[in-house]
Amino acid sequence: MKVAKFGGTSLATAEQIKKVYQIILADAERKIIVVSAPGKRFKEDIKVTDLLIAYANNRINLEDTEKSLYAILHRYREIAEELHLPYHIIQQLLADLRDDLQIEVMDLNKYMDAIKSIGENYSAKLVALFLQNEGLDAHYLNPKEAGLLVSHEFGNAQVLSESYDNLRLLREKNGILVFPGFFGYSPDGDVVTFPRGGSDITGSILAAAIDAELYENFTDVDSVYAVNPNIIPNPKKIQELTFGEMRELSYAGFSVFNEEALIPAFRAGIPVTIKNTNNPAAPGTKIVFSREAYHNPVVGIAGDSGFCTINVSKYLMNREIGFGRRLLMILEEEGLSFEHTPSGIDHLSVILREDKCTKEVESLLLERIKNELYVDYVAVERNLSLVMIVGEGMQRTVGLASKATTALSKANVNIEMINQGSSELSMMFGIKAEDEQNAIEALYRAFFGN
Repeated sequence: MKVAKFGGTSLATAEQIKKVYQIILADAERKIIVVSAPGKRFKEDIKVTDLLIAYANNRINLEDTEKSLYAILHRYREIAEELHLPYHIIQQLLADLRDDLQIEVMDLNKYMDAIKSIGENYSAKLVALFLQNEGLDAHYLNPKEAGLLVSHEFGNAQVLSESYDNLRLLREKNGILVFPGFFGYSPDGDVVTFPRGGSDITGSILAAAIDAELYENFTDVDSVYAVNPNIIPNPKKIQELTFGEMRELSYAGFSVFNEEALIPAFRAGIPVTIKNTNNPAAPGTKIVFSREAYHNPVVGIAGDSGFCTINVSKYLMNREIGFGRRLLMILEEEGLSFEHTPSGIDHLSVILREDKCTKEVESLLLERIKNELYVDYVAVERNLSLVMIVGEGMQRTVGLASKATTALSKANVNIEMINQGSSELSMMFGIKAEDEQNAIEALYRAFFGN
């Protein structure tokens, strides 16, 4: 059995859903279909999930909801009519949708998760109805009915271990199962959504639970590219990369996956393929556990902005037992997680997400570090980007750091810091945010040519 997940652009219009239908027909092993909410039809369009959030905010703020309600109902009506579903089925679908949108405004986080889940839920119902109308043995499956149980953390659901035993029973069901992504149910029966990339997480969980042969993730690109195609036109396609490489690239800004989305599939040993709904014949990119050939030690380059660093200096820091622990304890007590900690003999830097380190938090941190650790110097530097080169073959390549730093030097990019983990799977460069694109271009030329 295979699990096939389709993203928002694959479900944005009736024409796209017809492509999904053809993809399902092409392989009888595609038994579980996971769907996102309808995405953008064109660049300036609004995703259904964003329409739902706007509607929810209107209700929370006691504002008029007529316009936002109409926009949601119209999207589903338009798709259903263009799929030529029977009139009575369309009317029932829209009536049910309207009823679900009228749920009581309760606890705000609980309410927002319930509203946001509607996009995926009705996308699944719509796809199942279309497949049935085309003569397929297809069934909509609600996550609660299937037993997808998650933690009671609104907007940040974590799958509970008992879900896997519940979901494994799906192997015994007949026909094609259409499953909404992005949300599950708490043991108390509340709808709780996953974090960013939630539908990818749902697909990964299902693939692990049923011990799928393959988890296929259909999107709107032929493959994963070695670099963001918005920066480098027609970049090299990646045919195969490891889970470790995918996680590093996702962390560093690749938008194909949330870096946590593949963890259930990875732990269960399920390979993943990224394919294009608009060009399903393309081989796509396969994500595997290990690969043999390393024609290029670097498989991809990515960058992400929005970081800051706390730079700390203290003479004889290396001889002071527990200094690093006490510094990180201050961050923990202030509710902050760190990204990286490059260090020297008397210097230590802690990299944080900038949006977590507000000016108020910064002031508090600096005061505590000065007063509790008696440092010689401490300051926060903002507007940083992290650019990473990633590849399993890097650990066997001599001179790679020199090649990268030379490329950045020639591009007149100043390196604020360098960090490489013990696995040598990636090398990170901290630079000023305004130099990010220039740095990525320079590194791509160095490792992949013009």
